[in-house]
Amino acid sequence: MEDIRKKLSISQENLESVQNFFLDENNPFINDLIQVIEKYGGVEEINKKYTESRQLENIYKKLEKVKPEYIDDLEWLIKQRDNDAFISESEYRRKILGNAVDRVNFDDSFAVTLELSACQYFPFLIKGAEKMIEKKDLMPGRIIRVRAMKEQEKDGDLLAMTGAVDIIGASRVETLDTKGTSPGPDGMPVNVHLGGPATITGYFGGVGQPNEYALKWVDEFLYYYTNYGVKSVLNINPGTVILGYMMYKLGIDNEFKISVFLGNDNPYSVLWTLMTAKLFSRADGTSPLIGFNLSNAVNNWTIEMSSHVRKNFGFEDVVRLEHHIIETWKSIVRQPYDRTQELLELAKKVKNISAKHEGGPVDIDPTREHPSDILDYFKSKDQITEEGIWDGLLQNYYDRQTSVNNTAKALTENGIAFIAARNLHHK
Repeated sequence: MEDIRKKLSISQENLESVQNFFLDENNPFINDLIQVIEKYGGVEEINKKYTESRQLENIYKKLEKVKPEYIDDLEWLIKQRDNDAFISESEYRRKILGNAVDRVNFDDSFAVTLELSACQYFPFLIKGAEKMIEKKDLMPGRIIRVRAMKEQEKDGDLLAMTGAVDIIGASRVETLDTKGTSPGPDGMPVNVHLGGPATITGYFGGVGQPNEYALKWVDEFLYYYTNYGVKSVLNINPGTVILGYMMYKLGIDNEFKISVFLGNDNPYSVLWTLMTAKLFSRADGTSPLIGFNLSNAVNNWTIEMSSHVRKNFGFEDVVRLEHHIIETWKSIVRQPYDRTQELLELAKKVKNISAKHEGGPVDIDPTREHPSDILDYFKSKDQITEEGIWDGLLQNYYDRQTSVNNTAKALTENGIAFIAARNLHHK
């Protein structure tokens, strides 16, 4: 057996050929990437602009021109945070366990990140925060957004969300417009196979970014990174994954998470992705890959095996493994879909995981006048208004918050720590 294993050894010659490819000054793959980076002033200038764009005073200056009333909402959020209006972690645990909490030792090294997907509109976040204060429940520690970037740039949501997540101490992921399910930033179809998200057969040709769209993805990312402080985005294509690795290696402090659209559904696909991340990691061992959204089909074995790879490559504290606990009621999975029990088993063994909540509780969601639907993510704000479903989507968001707190309750009852919005609950 040992003799067979040795055949997997990678020769120095093969490693050098890969190295030489990336260092070749005439390599168009690298030169084209560097050209896009230079368009934004080079690595140092790009990171400087990112830092400036995250400063709240600069966000306020921009909001004054597009949506000044959002400044009042952000100021309200700051006031609630500073006045400790939100329930603390210790208070929440006592609320769930009573005096029995004093006998429980919560291990923060196995804390599960409470993730909500998606929070499409800034007003939803504010209304949801009001409800969490009233109910003495938790705001999520991680927020996913799948809204058209150009649309939310125009109406101020992008700016407001950038400020809000920093205020509450959550992490955030945006979805760039250079994805196959919609027109790109230039208004042209990204993927000729798709007429929209409903034309599912086009996915057999790849959901992602054909032809020149991989570099357009880099261009779009750098635009929002430098102008709006968007650091972390979804990554849905192997080409843009390696471009993300290369940007980080060149010095840009970008982040991305593997999207469920990439279809990683077994530990060998995870091995492939993490192996490349290792090759392009920085000297300090870090990688721009900070989240791994596995397929809905995975079981605990896949996640445990993926964790094994992650640990061996030194990424246990770098790459979060994200598991769908609840999904939208319509258009994505067979229902009822609820993986809470699997999470409770997994969370005692695997570190740095998140519990993703895309829909409401399975006994509540289907009873709504407008049950949650993954296809709503791809609708414009005008479409939502025309269809008269704004209030329905707000209810869907409230239901997602309920799902997040149901999971937090189950974790707490089982002596497992969680990560909610840090600045609100973990002071």
